Amino acid sequence: MSVDAAARLAPSAQGAQPEAASAPEAAVRKLPARRRRRRFSPILLRVLVVNLLPVLLLAGGVLYLDRYQQSLIESELDSLAVQADLIASAIGESAVTTEPEEVQHLATDTARQLVRRLVANSPSRARLYGPTGELVADSRLLVTQGGLVQIEVLAPLTPSDPVRVFLDRTYNWMFDWLPRRGELTLYTEAPLQRAEHYEEARSALRGQPRQMVRLSASGELVLSAAVPVQRYREILGVLMLSIETGWIDDAVRSVRFDILRVFGVALAVTILLSFYMAGTIARPIRLLALAAERVRTGHSRQNAIPDFSHRGDEIGDLSASLKAMTEALWARLDAIERFAADVAHELKNPLTSVRSAIETAVRLKDPEQQRKLMALVLEDVQRLDRLISDISQASRLDSELLRAEFEEVEIGRILAALVDVHGATRAPDAPRLVLEEGAGADLAVRGIERRLVQVFRNLIVNALSFSPPERTVTLAASGNAEEVMVTVEDAGPGIPEGKLDSIFERFYSERPKGEKFGIHSGLGLSISKQIVEAHGGGIQAQNRRDAEGRISGARFVVRLPRR
Repeated sequence: MSVDAAARLAPSAQGAQPEAASAPEAAVRKLPARRRRRRFSPILLRVLVVNLLPVLLLAGGVLYLDRYQQSLIESELDSLAVQADLIASAIGESAVTTEPEEVQHLATDTARQLVRRLVANSPSRARLYGPTGELVADSRLLVTQGGLVQIEVLAPLTPSDPVRVFLDRTYNWMFDWLPRRGELTLYTEAPLQRAEHYEEARSALRGQPRQMVRLSASGELVLSAAVPVQRYREILGVLMLSIETGWIDDAVRSVRFDILRVFGVALAVTILLSFYMAGTIARPIRLLALAAERVRTGHSRQNAIPDFSHRGDEIGDLSASLKAMTEALWARLDAIERFAADVAHELKNPLTSVRSAIETAVRLKDPEQQRKLMALVLEDVQRLDRLISDISQASRLDSELLRAEFEEVEIGRILAALVDVHGATRAPDAPRLVLEEGAGADLAVRGIERRLVQVFRNLIVNALSFSPPERTVTLAASGNAEEVMVTVEDAGPGIPEGKLDSIFERFYSERPKGEKFGIHSGLGLSISKQIVEAHGGGIQAQNRRDAEGRISGARFVVRLPRR
């Protein structure tokens, strides 16, 4: 993050004015208004569709009941065929005469009585046709002294209950679109009926029993079965039984209503569960979104993210992540404010010194004193340049660590190269830098090589600056399956008690006695810690102690994960 960005986020330190909102920011500000206008949860709609679609498809498939209806029809046709065969056999045995010409033919009166009696207690209608197709007997025709009387079955009474009427109309509207079993022939009756009017009767006259399904004008199925009336294999006529199967439609209707009742209960339970499920998902997400919006637009830390971590599900994880992210954001803002204030403070000291030296030099007449003051000004300017460079590097570090691609880095090779460079440039009385044996074996980690080099260089420079002349700074490295550990040990005065953590703070400076002031900015260890933590590792400072427990130097331990 740059100093300008820090200044903008910390107006108290720099007094910067907020910039005009960009177009994307203006678009984002419109989102809450759109969310407030939303009256129906899209998640609820999706949950309802997903939950109701299988129930509706299943109910639609079950309500079709085509196979069940077909089985009833086939069962009724088989029953008609058996009944027709029995009646035809009875007629063939009892209503056939050979008088007066010793030729077999039907006894008309006897056949009519048999037909009427055998189907008297049955809903079926029996018709007997002669060998030439003429109608001989019909169970719906009664012979009286006044002539023939035709029996008609009355249609059931229309229900007067408005609820029942509404249910019947709704049922008919729902199921009239269902396809019938193929193209059914409309059932009609001629005024003078003959066998050739019916396909099954014509087939039976040829000795082939047959069944038919037709549709009446009232919409009911008419089932019929025709069988030949025979005696000694001679066809003497045809018996045709027919029945209007309104009871089949009633049975299917009853089953469908039972299914609809179960479906209604299942539908209500599914809708309630969908609302519950959507509420447990949509409501927490909406609360989290509103809380995040309040955090974005608000200026107080009281706008906290709701805690749903007790749920133990993905929404709980989202809540915990948003809460942690918000806390990290506030921590980052606090760090930016502190950083801006520290930068202002650190820059103010050398600037004050420069201003005082220049004001004094203007009043002095002695050239030698002016030269000394100008030397002080030059040192302060160099200090400012070094400080600004370190601050710029520290401010860019966050974004660079986020953008950079990690690659495999061999730690042992880096340490060996640093030791070689120090050995080649070391002054005669400077401390020595040594690398323990075995430190270069399989110490690969995933990271940014030049940033890790910067970490170890900072630690080495820090250790060399605290070590007395001709003493030794020791590098050691080891690794296991999980991590690589690097230690840097010096022979200096160690770290003051209670400062083991403070030395990693920005602009903290605890330099050796006699070192020229202003050479170090106090950002080296802070930058090193920032880089190591960005790699998922950790850095720790310790004091080395001798056998008597006295401090014999400082030790810095860096741990980096292998993956």
